[in-house]
This record gives sequence, structure tokens and C-alpha cells, in this order.
Amino acid sequence: MATKPTIARIWRGRTRRDLADAYQAYLQAEGIPPLLKTALGVQQLRREDRAEETWFTTISYWPDIEAMTAFTKGEPTKVHHLARDAEFLIELPERIEIHRILIDEQGLR
Repeated sequence: MATKPTIARIWRGRTRRDLADAYQAYLQAEGIPPLLKTALGVQQLRREDRAEETWFTTISYWPDIEAMTAFTKGEPTKVHHLARDAEFLIELPERIEIHRILIDEQGLR
């Protein structure tokens, strides 16, 4: 298996500000662990610059489309909602973004 990612899979969802902490805990407990077992890497981002909603973005990194397709059981662009997503999210996301990684330099200073 390749050790450098060539694909980024990006999911975005938004929740009410008053539910953001609870959703973050839920997402980290239920959504992130399966990715950590399979993907080359995972990032979770939280955006709080809106008065009434908080956005979450999860980016997972994959060696190739085949590895990502195996994880998603056949359809990499299909959203696989967590059991309680409807309870937390303002609307259920309908799509996943898939990007080819062109530059991957992590030499942060």
C-alpha cells in the first residue's frame, strides 16, 4: 500500500451552535475511528464564525481511489450518515467531495 496520499475525501456538515460541542464529541467517537483504521490520515476542522451555526469538515487521505472505494463499500461519493446525524445536523449532506492531491508538502514551520 502506498504511504503518500493521492486522494482527499472531504465531508462537510453544519449544526446549530448550541449542539456543536455534543456533535463534535459524537463525530470524534463514532465517525473518526473507522477512518483512522483505514485512511492514511484524517483531519477534522471546526468553523465557528457564524452566529447561529457551526460547520464541521472532515478530510480523509487515501493512497488511491481503490482504497477509498473499498472503505466506502463501492461508492466513494456516497455519504454514509452516522446514526445520529439527523438529530444533530441542520441538513444531511448529500455529497462528498473527492480531490486529487497535486502537492503534498507538510513541512510546517
